[in-house]
Amino acid sequence: MSDPETIRTWQRLSPDITTSGRITADDVASLAALGVRHVINLALADHPEALADEAALLARHAIGYSHIPVPFDAPDDAHFAAFQSAIATAPRPVHVHCILNWRVSAFFYRYHRDVMHMPEPEALALMERHWSPQTSPHADAPAWARFIAGEKA
Repeated sequence: MSDPETIRTWQRLSPDITTSGRITADDVASLAALGVRHVINLALADHPEALADEAALLARHAIGYSHIPVPFDAPDDAHFAAFQSAIATAPRPVHVHCILNWRVSAFFYRYHRDVMHMPEPEALALMERHWSPQTSPHADAPAWARFIAGEKA
């Protein structure tokens, strides 16, 4: 099966890591058809677009689930440490999502740069496919600019 075009802001980072914005109940079957074995969700469960009962829906397709709720106005190093742990231990292939793929792209920017030692311009280009906290007019962008720089709030 080819990568789904119906999942919001879909991105394939490697043969065994994919990302997106929010997923829907219909998207769960697409992830299962791709062979995804684990999903990591960085969005808050009470977001209006969050998938209700996500863990149970994924479990019906034998897909594991980790939830790391990252408040959009306050990402921090504890969230990043939990993300690194989940990425390190999740069965592959793994899919990581939030609502718009903004949280996820910022987390992978830091992960690629700081953990995988990817050249910064390459890591930045991957993140900027979805957003750039440094230039975004979004009210919470400064918190994300500090987060990706590795600065404390």
